[in-house]
Amino acid sequence: MKRSLREIAEAVEARLQGDGSLALDGLASIHSASKNDLVFVEEEKYLSRALQSAAGAVIAGEFATGSTGKPLLISSHPKLAFARAARFLQEGNRAGGQAGIHASAVVSTSARLAPRVIVGERAIVADGAEIGERTRIGAGCVIGREVKIGRECEIYPNVTIYAGTTLGDRVIVHAGAVLGSDGFGYVRDPKSGRYEKFPQVGKLVIEDDVEIGANSTIDRGALDETRIGRGTKIDNLVHIGHNCRLGENVVIAAQTGLSGSIVIENNVVLGGQVGIGEHARIEEGVMLGGQGGVLPNKVLRGRGVAFWGTPAQPVRQYLKQLAALARLVKKR
Repeated sequence: MKRSLREIAEAVEARLQGDGSLALDGLASIHSASKNDLVFVEEEKYLSRALQSAAGAVIAGEFATGSTGKPLLISSHPKLAFARAARFLQEGNRAGGQAGIHASAVVSTSARLAPRVIVGERAIVADGAEIGERTRIGAGCVIGREVKIGRECEIYPNVTIYAGTTLGDRVIVHAGAVLGSDGFGYVRDPKSGRYEKFPQVGKLVIEDDVEIGANSTIDRGALDETRIGRGTKIDNLVHIGHNCRLGENVVIAAQTGLSGSIVIENNVVLGGQVGIGEHARIEEGVMLGGQGGVLPNKVLRGRGVAFWGTPAQPVRQYLKQLAALARLVKKR
């Protein structure tokens, strides 16, 4: 579904320069663009390449004002405007999609589907589930009993959402993710040495505008709830244990593992392969570098402070220790 450049400019709050009636339906790099695509440049040195490309139009910074050759969308933050343009065009494609339930899908008669929901091939929607308007359920998904999914969500193929889980609006869940599975909780019998399962009867709540990567897993609470705050972005192959509470706009890179009952406050950034022990707390605005480790019950604090290493320390302190260790080895 094509959108006029004028519509795109209004949607991304950019200033239009040139023909606003031009209709586009795609985005691309400068190298691969076609006449129906929109491209962006953040630096003036790349502007001439963009203007000479096959792209239909260009998003650029104020440095492009007055340039000719193609229609322009002038923005103080071209990359952000480009991302918003992508979302706007995708919404247009979604609006033009064919709503309905595939013949091979199994949808309970007690499930409630809002208008313009799409349920793909071999998907299962169990008793009492609720799915909001314009949400897509991909092929092979399993939506458990009394699951609630909000508006305009994208659930990609082979996602499993366990019973009682709640997703807000505009949530994206990539293929193979598992939401609401039992946490890893056991009690050891000292007499027999056997492990008996501790109840895992809590809930999982995913707030609005969260994105969850492929093959990631988020456990339900044991007795209470696991909660993922609004706007949080979770990469592929991330595990979040039971009773964790993540704040808003948290970013977690791939292969990170969170034990149970961890609190991650707003605007925290966790690098790849980070490991955090149970009952730890990462306070607002902390950045933890790749492969950083936090021991159980520890607290990291300091808005804008970068931590690294295991156990995690402020990065300058950690690098000084590495340098001192290197000097000791060299003396030997």
